[in-house]
Amino acid sequence: MQHSTTPSGWLAFELSILHRLKFDSVAIPLTGDPAIGSYLKRRNIRVAANDLLQSDWQQSMSVIANSNEKLSEDDVSVLLEDAYVPGYKLSNPGLKTWFGEVDSWWFDNVRRNLGMLSSPIKHALAVSLVTMVGDYALSFTDETRELRQPLSTTFRRLWSTMPEPVAGSGDSAQNKTPGVFVAETTAEAMLLRLPRAEIVTRSNRPWQEEWLRGSTDFWTELEADGWVKMLRTVETKSQYSRLINDLLDRAGHFKQWAISLIDSGFISPQEIAEIIGKHRAVGAIYTKDFSELTGKKAVIITA
Repeated sequence: MQHSTTPSGWLAFELSILHRLKFDSVAIPLTGDPAIGSYLKRRNIRVAANDLLQSDWQQSMSVIANSNEKLSEDDVSVLLEDAYVPGYKLSNPGLKTWFGEVDSWWFDNVRRNLGMLSSPIKHALAVSLVTMVGDYALSFTDETRELRQPLSTTFRRLWSTMPEPVAGSGDSAQNKTPGVFVAETTAEAMLLRLPRAEIVTRSNRPWQEEWLRGSTDFWTELEADGWVKMLRTVETKSQYSRLINDLLDRAGHFKQWAISLIDSGFISPQEIAEIIGKHRAVGAIYTKDFSELTGKKAVIITA
């Protein structure tokens, strides 16, 4: 997923380039970090976001598609009710891959309580908070575990600091394949955030997806999709190029394109520009060198 592999400062670089373009609406086929949508909404730009993974989609729902909803104290109480009470057996035993026994019960019970929330946006807000709680729990080592707060306490602390929703106008978040999303979405511009081409192992699969879906059984079917596979692991440069080419072939109705990527050495920006050039003239290629700190270069190509 792009937001887990991009350099610090990537978002600021993207926004600095997007500010040079003029558009009133934008489609983002692979959103990743939903903060980009929040910033564009503040510019009164209508945002249509899309994510392949449900866990990413829920975070986009909570930020991009949300104009005015917040979790109330009552909502939080419902979510955390009996969170630490163990049952007969875990409904999602795969949680033990990531968490200890007590934490697994917390995540299992909170997942069950999600169904009692009153709206899809509140559901998405809760998922986003649980994601942050999980990342918090996994950030500790055996040496630092004694410093960790209880998960319910952490949930409430994060809830109390959630930013106010940004009012928008017709903003949306969807969970479709990029090809279907591009074909069905109308906007003036497209921001295509290409995932970094890299090999990803089973242990690197996002725990959030397994928690939200309630099992681990879905991966084989999900990764049969070419775009999901591109997020997980890319076997050849031709496979990567073909997926991009096919998507751009469907994207001709967008007047402006901005294609952002990490120059990881797998495929060069010039090769990406050549793919773009098969469909329309390349406008400019912008680069930002993060190599001194991260060994990465950020690139945005406009067309």
